Amino acid sequence: MAPRAAFLAPALADTLARYLARQKGLAGASDNTIAAYTTDLRSFLSFMAQHLGGMASPRALADITQSDMRAWMADARGRDLSARALARKLSAVRGFARFVADETGIDISAILATRAPKHARGLPRPLSPTDAREVLDTVGLQTRTDWAGLRDVAVVTLLYGCGLRVSEALSLTGRDAPLPEVLRMIGKGGRERLVPVLPVARRAVDDYLCACPHAQAPDLPLFRAMRGGTLDRRHVARVMEATRLQLGLPASATPHALRHSFATHLLAKGGDLRAIQELLGHASLRSTQVYTAVDSSRLMDVYNAAHPRAAKPTKARPCC
Repeated sequence: MAPRAAFLAPALADTLARYLARQKGLAGASDNTIAAYTTDLRSFLSFMAQHLGGMASPRALADITQSDMRAWMADARGRDLSARALARKLSAVRGFARFVADETGIDISAILATRAPKHARGLPRPLSPTDAREVLDTVGLQTRTDWAGLRDVAVVTLLYGCGLRVSEALSLTGRDAPLPEVLRMIGKGGRERLVPVLPVARRAVDDYLCACPHAQAPDLPLFRAMRGGTLDRRHVARVMEATRLQLGLPASATPHALRHSFATHLLAKGGDLRAIQELLGHASLRSTQVYTAVDSSRLMDVYNAAHPRAAKPTKARPCC
């Protein structure tokens, strides 16, 4: 089914633009987050305009009933939208509605009272320590140019060795080289954190810089594309895909899975949950606690495989 066209009244479009600017400027939302908000909110407002027979201004949000909200959610689910994705969209709608209510004083209780669909929170799917090492050993073989292979190794080493997001690794500039023992990173929501850099990660970046044919400068990106531009995150995804296919790893072995692996392996080695939260830059400990579930799940797998009674159920004795 084709997506709904998003034509908004000028006053509504202007309010949406101001809200997005506020989210970017004050809340520190990333470009990807702003793009998602834009798509989600324009789609919602366009649906409501058609469903209600028009929305001339932001005040029209007060006319939305819970029945209207259920109609929107049913329409979204009819477009094969997952419960998790719909919950994310509803969160964006609530945020925008609160912004409008603060400006105009309208009643948005129907929007705020709408319950998000229940969805199971998926657990991160990290690589095993052995698979992670094999990825580091293999990722450099996916490009024909030696310096580009060293670059890809350096990026992946930062993801696994420091727990960086792909966007964070690619945001490094010549000013960050040579890498210090501790990196100061600005993550989601503008949150700042200090990330220790392992010697192996510093060596990987040094090896890449020594071989890179493009001149480095403080304001230029550290990781360069073949022609000298900024390395695209899609390239990192493609290289990781080629690596996992070569190694026979599951589709869950993505660049972001290396960040999950960093956290899971630290926890398995006795890492403190609060410390891991700081290293990952999570705003809430709840986001970090999912790794305890992963660790417990693996512990049960080991238990079921190793425990004599769990591994080999006893045969029932015949009745006398």
